[in-house]
Amino acid sequence: MPGLERVLRSTRVVTPSGTRAAQVAVSGGRVAGVLPYDAPLPAGVPVEELGDAALLPGLVDTHVHVNDPGRTDWEGFWSATRAAAAGGVTTLVDMPLNSLPPTTTPAHLKAKRDTARPRVHVDVGFWGGALAGNTGELRPLHDAGVFGFKCFLSPSGVDEFPPLDQDQLAVALAEIARFDGLLIVHAEDPHALDGAPQRPGPRYADFLASRPGEAENRAIENLVGQAARLGARVHVLHLSAASALPALAAARRGGVRVTVESCPHFLTLAAEEVPDGATEFKCCPPIREAANQDALWAGLADGTIDCVVSDHSPSTAALKTGDFATAWGGISSLQLGLPALWTEARRRGHTLDDVVRWMSEAPARLAGLTAKGAIAPGRDADFAVLDPEAAFTVDPAALQHRNRVTAYAGKALHGVVRSTWLRGRRILHEGVYAEPSGLLLERR
Repeated sequence: MPGLERVLRSTRVVTPSGTRAAQVAVSGGRVAGVLPYDAPLPAGVPVEELGDAALLPGLVDTHVHVNDPGRTDWEGFWSATRAAAAGGVTTLVDMPLNSLPPTTTPAHLKAKRDTARPRVHVDVGFWGGALAGNTGELRPLHDAGVFGFKCFLSPSGVDEFPPLDQDQLAVALAEIARFDGLLIVHAEDPHALDGAPQRPGPRYADFLASRPGEAENRAIENLVGQAARLGARVHVLHLSAASALPALAAARRGGVRVTVESCPHFLTLAAEEVPDGATEFKCCPPIREAANQDALWAGLADGTIDCVVSDHSPSTAALKTGDFATAWGGISSLQLGLPALWTEARRRGHTLDDVVRWMSEAPARLAGLTAKGAIAPGRDADFAVLDPEAAFTVDPAALQHRNRVTAYAGKALHGVVRSTWLRGRRILHEGVYAEPSGLLLERR
């Protein structure tokens, strides 16, 4: 292998064909080969000895609200991408809200890119937004390199990003289908939400009753019906209600091109443990009961749920009021998704191979990031070095998020990210960061 820049050697390299002892050769920022652990190397090639620490492909998080520009007091590209690197995430795709302006025109996309370019520690791509008034902007955004388009079917929480009704959804979906784009959907039915009891206050049980699983069920049934009629590609964001899984599985069997994600908070936190007034746990759709969580894990195991991504949706601490009705809805977890999911996955008998499939391979496939998601020849040399057995207690002060309000405070987790590598260059090691070297990615 001429031109080798370095080799990383570990007794546990997670590859598409399984975990094994191996040496990963890097050249030109890409994986040049995965070699036997004791294979001889050319003289002078630097070797990074990782011992028993696991070498994972860098995680790909396709659901991150960076909020920059416009709401940088909530988060920003500098802080978000530092948090990503600390969590083993080497690629993220930014949501079109809650930035100002939202990413709903090519000009707004340019503003987002200009803001991000000098500040990113990891690679960053962008989703566009689908609104009732921007159908004519969808193809230009697609041509400008967004990875797809996000819409809401119920209020988003910010006035500049209103939801689509069923007729508007059909118009947007038909346009996106014309160029075989991807629509990613916050799927809660507004009529089901309007019909649910609305009791403001600090009780989590009241908030949970206000976002029933039936809202997800109805929205998803309507979405897959529209996708089937139009031959469109759709993706269900942050699935919370396991009751929707049978309809999703049936749609796939019927040929509908639908994929599904869930999030670490739905898979590791349960409604029964949320204290009243603890609005750091508030998100929409909500964290549901432990029995629902068990069913979500079954959906992951059987492949109905494709991937697990953070839905990192931060805000200032002041917006997390003690009233669940008025507090900002979002979980800050970009830095903690890997250890949170791994802690619960290992308890349930899953392996690091499973976690990598859910958090790296499948999200990369969703976004069409063919250079990401696996330790394999020709892929980008993006790595997370994880000590899977190491345990720690979540201290908000140790987080890189701009606002360190987290539902995981005080949680005992397994899995410590020792270092993170981007295109063969170490960007984080034991808490010390290199200068930002992330690239802005475009759909190809």
